[in-house]
Amino acid sequence: MLTLKSSGKGASGECRIALLAKPKPAGSSKKIGAAFPASGWDKARQEAALAALALDQDQVFFPDAAHPLLAASARAFDASAEPGPRDLEQARCLGAECCDVLNRHGLKGAVLEAGSDVAPAAVAAFAEGMALGNYQFRKYLSNGEGAHSMHQLKIPAGLLGKAALAELQGLLNATVAARDLVNEPLSYLTAPQLAKDIQALGKKSGFKVKVLNKAQIVKMGMGGLLAVNKGSVDPPTFTILEWKPAKAKNKQPIVLVGKGVVYDTGGLSLKPTKNSMDFMKADMGGAAAVIGALHAVAANKLPLHVVGLVPASDNRPGGNAYVPGDVIRMFSGTTVEVLNTDAEGRMLLADALHYAKRYKPELVIDLATLTGAAAVAIGPLGMVGMGNVSAETAEQLDQSGHAVHERIARFPFWPEYGDEIKSDIADIKNVGGGFGGAITAGKFLEHFTDYPWFHIDIAGAAYLHSPSAYRTKGGTGAGVRMLYHFLKQRAS
Repeated sequence: MLTLKSSGKGASGECRIALLAKPKPAGSSKKIGAAFPASGWDKARQEAALAALALDQDQVFFPDAAHPLLAASARAFDASAEPGPRDLEQARCLGAECCDVLNRHGLKGAVLEAGSDVAPAAVAAFAEGMALGNYQFRKYLSNGEGAHSMHQLKIPAGLLGKAALAELQGLLNATVAARDLVNEPLSYLTAPQLAKDIQALGKKSGFKVKVLNKAQIVKMGMGGLLAVNKGSVDPPTFTILEWKPAKAKNKQPIVLVGKGVVYDTGGLSLKPTKNSMDFMKADMGGAAAVIGALHAVAANKLPLHVVGLVPASDNRPGGNAYVPGDVIRMFSGTTVEVLNTDAEGRMLLADALHYAKRYKPELVIDLATLTGAAAVAIGPLGMVGMGNVSAETAEQLDQSGHAVHERIARFPFWPEYGDEIKSDIADIKNVGGGFGGAITAGKFLEHFTDYPWFHIDIAGAAYLHSPSAYRTKGGTGAGVRMLYHFLKQRAS
């Protein structure tokens, strides 16, 4: 993890990074670029870098005895006082590119500088991209080969205030925690272990945690969660996370619900292994997003009452596993005809959504790697959203998604889609027809709500098979940054 520090002093093994904004010709965009003056920064070097950017050179080179070639690409950017979402994303991507350069040269740290025409928001985005781009999951590697050398980025208080820097570090820590959870294999991260890890994060950042064990889940009658768990040798858990500051600005809590399927074989509706089951450790990406969001909210002490609900189990075909054709009585009392045991996420989410009613919530948002249909529709470029919230709330979520580049593609949610989950022998069935799979899954969940609610399917964005700038290969922590931005705006 790259640590951010409020300091302008360099040390051995570190270099300086200068963020520069190319002058804007009429009718075109500015560019933001980064230069690496390893032996010091002076006016001549700055003028040379600006000249190179002005000529649209892709890279800026500074020969130096210790580091002969340190360079990074320039990117189109508006360096105004209020850079837009796309500008900030360019800064993040540039940060990731710069971090890659520094790691390839074996540098341990860097000191950031910026011209007066580079806004603080751009500085923060650049640092965010560096930190997230430096992420590696190395817990199970036996040697240090391939480990990144970078471990610290120093940012003078004049570029980014200490409070803003601390807030950014809190958000980065939360995103990394979510990535780590998604990357953990089932051999470690069973449902009970997930609950323990949540408790550890709660102690670290300050949110409260309550864990319901299997006996308590049985007593409550959470039929959906228990059905998914029937094929497993590991018990399910239902974990409640809560951040309730003394002066919360909301009278009723905002509830976040995350799908916690720690591994999904598909159950008796077995998945193929290649390019399917082989990365299903990531099927708890929704839970990771909720955990990460609570971690960030508590660490940065947002004045909002926020509750997180994480129903967790693996989905296996063993023992007395539930089968296609079963009818399950859910926590709400609703009966569900199971036609596909691989549509398990909605079963345990439904119980959590019903549980959320006891809070009389202001708003409920659920996140889940729920459907392949969502991943096919928009790929890893965003998240699919739908629900019954007001147009104002939907727009706020949309704006937060764009602000952090975790964009939400809102799907239609017409009532006719609900007809697709009508059953002949039960109240509803757990899969729809041959179209609109992401939407019919949402309609299933809607059945268990009676409050303002928004569903986000992160199936395409939660786990990457190859890196994309600061979104490294594996778990991305998708949803954490968007939720934090949304909640922060809500608090203000």
